[in-house]
Amino acid sequence: MTDRLPPDPPDDDAAESAPAASWFTAPVDDTEVFGAIPADPKPPAARKPSPSPAAGRKPAPSAARKQSTAPKKSAGRRATVRRPPPVRARPSGWLAAGRTLVALVSVATLAAMGVVWSRVDEFQQSVTTTDALAVAQQSPDTPPPPADDGANDILVVGNDTRTDLQGRPLSLRVLRELRTEATETINTDTLILLRVPRGGGKTAAVSIPRDTYVPIPGHRDEKINGAFGVTKARVAKALVNGGERDREKIERESDSAGRTALVQTVQNLTGVRVDHYAEVTLYGFYLLTEAIDGVEVCLNRSTSDSDSGANFRRGRQTVRGGDAVSFVRQRKGLPRGDLDRIVRQQTFLASAMNKVLSGDTLTDAAKLNALASAVSKTVVMDPGLHFLDLVNQAQALASGQVAFVTIPVTAVGARNERGQSIVSVDLAQVRAFVDGLVRPPAPPGESLTGGRLLDLAAPARATAVAAVPCID
Repeated sequence: MTDRLPPDPPDDDAAESAPAASWFTAPVDDTEVFGAIPADPKPPAARKPSPSPAAGRKPAPSAARKQSTAPKKSAGRRATVRRPPPVRARPSGWLAAGRTLVALVSVATLAAMGVVWSRVDEFQQSVTTTDALAVAQQSPDTPPPPADDGANDILVVGNDTRTDLQGRPLSLRVLRELRTEATETINTDTLILLRVPRGGGKTAAVSIPRDTYVPIPGHRDEKINGAFGVTKARVAKALVNGGERDREKIERESDSAGRTALVQTVQNLTGVRVDHYAEVTLYGFYLLTEAIDGVEVCLNRSTSDSDSGANFRRGRQTVRGGDAVSFVRQRKGLPRGDLDRIVRQQTFLASAMNKVLSGDTLTDAAKLNALASAVSKTVVMDPGLHFLDLVNQAQALASGQVAFVTIPVTAVGARNERGQSIVSVDLAQVRAFVDGLVRPPAPPGESLTGGRLLDLAAPARATAVAAVPCID
């Protein structure tokens, strides 16, 4: 099965707005809003008369009984007394108008949700899919971990490719917007494993530092952000050497091989089976932030970095497009380097999901169209992952029901045999940490041998400004 890219989805027709209810018109009949109200099958029980000063005197007949027109008895036949149905009190003008308003609001809400759900299906049909996950789980050379690991695990990947999904290079204008330049290499600098407990409970978003030094299937030890790129390059070269000249085919097959190697590398590191895969490109990140009119962030201090193009003032601000890309890519000039970049990615993701779900994005046709276009051009998922799954996790992120954590590491800035700066890890410690996220946790900060671990799960000096935390 190869990757596919469906055509762009058509625009939705503009929805007509319903007329507003008037609060000062004549009372509205219930049947206009709620439908006909059936009469009670039995008349209500008669109220007992209040005690009268003249004890023993029979109460006066009711008005209804005085007006009774029951037929008289005929010989040999018992007369039937017909009682009129109980009279319902007519609602007042304010009550009826209130019911009308509630009904109109309910209809409007349902209509809006209908648009959202219909667009979710549209998003699902427009996304590019990959069979890399299925290939990774069927590889005899790198067998996957057991399927029953207590959670539904979704690997979220951000790559910095300078091409579109067909392998066509991005234009110079787009590269300038992204604050970057053309390059043949591909790095996956954002790696987040969403662990959704199957038995219920809080989801964990596990970040993996880009420089984590691990074995790559079919290759040597490398930084984990290079697993995709080095495998893609090797497979592409083999295809060209074998005589393949179709550039798009080379891109599709080498991309799929890179994704497969990345999934296998993450599984080997964490000890859990990846159940679903979602990937967004650097250009896609740019388009998504433009579609929602930017994301609110807050910084503890002003900062700049010429490599990423970051130049931000202290305090609360909205970033979009190229600025948003620079915000999540910056690591130079930050107190903890790549580890503070992880905190930025986590905070930015939560703020973005809150913007999407709490603003007018889901009811704005133009914004939904822009989101759909961005998704169709830059997002890749496995066929088994539905957008509703991502929507559910987005809701959890926006409501604070996701715990952001980072895998434990043993050293930051260590050097490998080639002199590269790396993040070193203990495989057993990482696997125990990830496994414990869906099981009763061990005492915080303690390793399997009783020593202290470098705790990267703790937030980086955050102070709250409204709902947006200030970070470095």
